Amino acid sequence: MANTPEHIQCLIIGAGPAGYTAAIYAARANLKPVLYTGKQPGGQLMITNDVENYPGYPDGINGPMMMEDFRKQAERFGTSIRYEIIQQVDFTGPVHKVWTESGAEVHADTIIIATGADAKWLGLESEKRLMYSGVSACAVCDGFLYRGKQVAVVGGGDTAAEESTYLAKLCPKVHLLVRRGEMRASKIMQERVKNTPNIEIHWHTETVEVLGDTQVTGVRVRNNQTQQESVIPVDGFFVAIGHQPNTAIFKGWLDMDDNGYLITQPGSTRTNIEGVFAAGDAQDHVYRQAVTAAGTGCMAALDAERYLAAKGIA
Repeated sequence: MANTPEHIQCLIIGAGPAGYTAAIYAARANLKPVLYTGKQPGGQLMITNDVENYPGYPDGINGPMMMEDFRKQAERFGTSIRYEIIQQVDFTGPVHKVWTESGAEVHADTIIIATGADAKWLGLESEKRLMYSGVSACAVCDGFLYRGKQVAVVGGGDTAAEESTYLAKLCPKVHLLVRRGEMRASKIMQERVKNTPNIEIHWHTETVEVLGDTQVTGVRVRNNQTQQESVIPVDGFFVAIGHQPNTAIFKGWLDMDDNGYLITQPGSTRTNIEGVFAAGDAQDHVYRQAVTAAGTGCMAALDAERYLAAKGIA
């Protein structure tokens, strides 16, 4: 005999700043939220060493420690946290169905999607080894740590252009490593890069290795036309080749843009499916900050509470 599916009021998928904040608000509204953490509890902050731009932490805080604080606060108000992955969804009816990796079926009146996005990496061993020690995928998050130092940015799109121009305000020299002989960035962003005197563009350049034993000291690059290799001394290495939202299981159900980011209705976190809301980096390809993710997590919980109240469920 099959087990009876569990029925809950508010299901939250994802355990970064958006998911945990949604859980705090939903729990305080007595929605008895259940949060499934997914593959990486804490999200991208689990690979962020120092967080110095989140309000309330005047001395900064270690990323994993910050996420531990978020988790404890969510649990304090009664959130049930489950360390499992949601593998399948069915949004055909008014009650939404999901299945976990262990095969459990869960029914929910509302779902808040906070699955985040992962930075794309080059796939180098040295890049992974120096992840906490000079390698970053977020200039806004970590750029201040390299004030007065030379850095390298790899990429040729809008993300790389934005990261480079941001870092150029803090660093005396920014080396932009572009694989092709032209940038894919929009014309206006290309002009900003080219008109910033302390950004040096290295065309036809691929990263061979990030150098350093315990801290980034440079980057070995190769000109893909001449095959000649050289070393650029830098203290920071920023990978800016884009992000991949973790939204694959929602394809066919929820509206998303060409890159897989969930589309929400303006001024809200509502998706095209009633009772399903999206928060954080899964729907935000512009800001991608912990504080903005937390803000949309709050919005999603409030939207879910109002939806349930209007339905006479909460």
